[in-house]
Amino acid sequence: MGPEHLLINPLQFRLTLDRLAHQLVEAHGEFADSALIGIQPRGIHVAQRLQNRIADILGGQRPRCGDLDITFFRDDFRRHDQPLRAAATNLEFSVEGLNIVLVDDVLFTGRTIRAAMDALLAHGRPATMELAVLVDRRFRRELPIEPQYVGRKVDSLDSQRVKVIWAEEDGTGEDRVQLINPSDSHG
Repeated sequence: MGPEHLLINPLQFRLTLDRLAHQLVEAHGEFADSALIGIQPRGIHVAQRLQNRIADILGGQRPRCGDLDITFFRDDFRRHDQPLRAAATNLEFSVEGLNIVLVDDVLFTGRTIRAAMDALLAHGRPATMELAVLVDRRFRRELPIEPQYVGRKVDSLDSQRVKVIWAEEDGTGEDRVQLINPSDSHG
C-alpha cells in the first residue's frame, strides 16, 4: 500500500451518509424529541450533511442541529505549546430532555467523545445521548465508548491517519476518506 489509500470514494461517501440518515430517521422518527449535535471542528460537516439528508427524507422538515466546542473539556488541552482558540458552540435550542445524537467524523480513542459528553452536560441534561460517526477506527479505543451509528469500520495501525476530505474545503468538488500512512509527507 502506498502513502495514501482511498477508503471511501465519492459515491460510497454519498451512500454512507444516506444510510446513516435513514438509520437515524428509523430510530428518531421526525426528530420531535431529538437533535443532532456536531462536534467541533470536523463533526459539524457530518451533522450538517445528515441534517440536510434527513430533511429530504422527512419532506423538508429539518431536525434541530447544533455545533459543540469541546476545546476546554479535553483532557489534553493543557499539553499544547500554543494557546488554544475555542471554536463556536452554536446551540439554538435547549438540550434538556432531548435525545441527542453526537456526530463526529472519525472515532479513534474515544477521548473526543468523552469531552463532548462533558461539554454537552454543561448545557443541560439530555434524556439520552447516542453517537454517530462517519468512520470508526475500532482497535485503539482508550475509553469504553461505542457508536450506535457507523458509516464505515476501519482497521488501521496507530501510525496511520484517517482523513475525511470535504468537497467544500478541498476544492476538488468530491468528498472522500483516505487512509494516510506515516511515510506520506503531504497529509
